[in-house]
Amino acid sequence: MHESPSRTEHPAAPKAGPPPAPEAAAARSLLGTAWLRIRRSRIAVTALIVVALIVLFAVLAPVLVAVEGQDPFTSRTGPDYLDEFYTPGLPLEYYRFPSGEHWLGLEPGLGRDIFARMAYGARISLTIALLSTVVSVVLGTVIGAAAGYFGGKVDMVISRVMDLFLAFPHLLLVLSLTPIMQSRLGGTALDSGSLLPIASLVIILGFFGWAYLARVVRGQVLSLREQEFVEAARAYGASRRSIILRQIIPNVMGVVLVYATMMIPTNITAEAALSFLGVGVKDPTPSWGQMLNAAQAGNWYLSDPWFLAVPAGALVITVLAFNLLGDAIRDALDPRSSRG
Repeated sequence: MHESPSRTEHPAAPKAGPPPAPEAAAARSLLGTAWLRIRRSRIAVTALIVVALIVLFAVLAPVLVAVEGQDPFTSRTGPDYLDEFYTPGLPLEYYRFPSGEHWLGLEPGLGRDIFARMAYGARISLTIALLSTVVSVVLGTVIGAAAGYFGGKVDMVISRVMDLFLAFPHLLLVLSLTPIMQSRLGGTALDSGSLLPIASLVIILGFFGWAYLARVVRGQVLSLREQEFVEAARAYGASRRSIILRQIIPNVMGVVLVYATMMIPTNITAEAALSFLGVGVKDPTPSWGQMLNAAQAGNWYLSDPWFLAVPAGALVITVLAFNLLGDAIRDALDPRSSRG
């Protein structure tokens, strides 16, 4: 009787697992990892939400003001709105604080709607801050990349120019040059209503804010230009311009993004300071700095701190939110971070 030969049992082949989730695939990249880290941070998410709300507040200013039924320029004087005896110019009790008719009350002196001026002031302040940041980022990135990539005499000349720009006291320089810039732009196509102070501040703040970023980018490019992908681009005959724009600059965009996020609140503060000192945005154009100036110039904050607290509170919240968001982006893009 013959026994059937024993059959060798082969282990079953492992089944293919499900494809990686899109989120996991995205996490392999630096930006994907950064976004996951930001989402996991309550502070970062809160700051992002606040920044988004402030931007929406500025963008939707005409809609919000139309819903309120007011505008930022109409003056309301006379005994129906302002006190004419005890504290001349101070809004009456009903118009001093938020109400259904005037959501943040009326400002003293001219009786203009505070909410409408806050909404349009947000547009002015954010526009100046964003545009001047774009100017600084473009100049700083291109100049810093050129200095780091070319080296030699080009690097030496650009580095000395950086040192010169960084040596000047920034606020004093901007404070002295802003009136000169406004007078130079007078009579040009930019000399139209509120466009003149906006254009002058964007040019001044943007032109004198690029040097620090250029120094940071230069340091990054000094190490990147020796990397293999740059050598490969040279071997393929790519031009210097192509290497800088397509190989070098994309690899320093993390640093540039962090700097831009931190530069926006700096420019918001600078615009507010210049307008508060009377050389930036001037009345009747609304801006948060100009509203602070108006509350201080007539000493209205002594009669009621509300007129100073509203623009000051908005300025503090905006700057704090942008700074916290910038810190979160910096930590999220840091490859040495142990979080996430």
